[in-house]
Amino acid sequence: KVYGGLEHVGVTEADGRYRFRDAPLGIPETYPLDFHSPYGCSKGAADQYTIDYARIYGLPSVSLRQSCIYGPRQLGVEDQGWVAWFTIAAVTGRPISIFGDGKQVRDVLYVDDLLDAYDAAVQKIDSVRGTAINLGGGPGNTLAIGEVLAHIGPRIGRTVPANHADWRPGDQRVFIADITRAWNVLGWAPRVGVTEGLDRLLAWVQANQQLFTNA
Repeated sequence: KVYGGLEHVGVTEADGRYRFRDAPLGIPETYPLDFHSPYGCSKGAADQYTIDYARIYGLPSVSLRQSCIYGPRQLGVEDQGWVAWFTIAAVTGRPISIFGDGKQVRDVLYVDDLLDAYDAAVQKIDSVRGTAINLGGGPGNTLAIGEVLAHIGPRIGRTVPANHADWRPGDQRVFIADITRAWNVLGWAPRVGVTEGLDRLLAWVQANQQLFTNA
């Protein structure tokens, strides 16, 4: 969310999803920050504090700009942790709302890969402190919001219905993080693909439905 609504990045529509027209690798760390919402502002403030404390006081800190994180043990709710929420709601039969047309795209990063990136940042903190690094699934690990339900349905043996609601202010048509810098400075790249990650999450939700009976 620190990159704002990305209104200046061209977007096209094809195959039931939105795509960047001129950013095949996604949005890099050099893209101007534009917080666009109170939520984005809170992230942006933390980002800048992290960088400036390293610059002024030598704090061994690095700003890790995370994209959409998902995986087992994520107790997703409607407005946070949407991949987990869709999975939980589909398995437990709860109503699902899609804000917008469901064609908006996000890059998604499996939690195990995120932890590997944390480890790499700690090990290389002397060379990366005071900088920002995108952590996301990158262009190789993307989902249109509506595609999650299409993935889950055949695996649970039924169609997963969804209600459509209006777009929310500040929603991006597309967000994909350019993770080139993470590879260059951390030697890190995601290893768990979208299909495998979604299947792992679904298996965990199915095995732990008691966690969601009163959620």
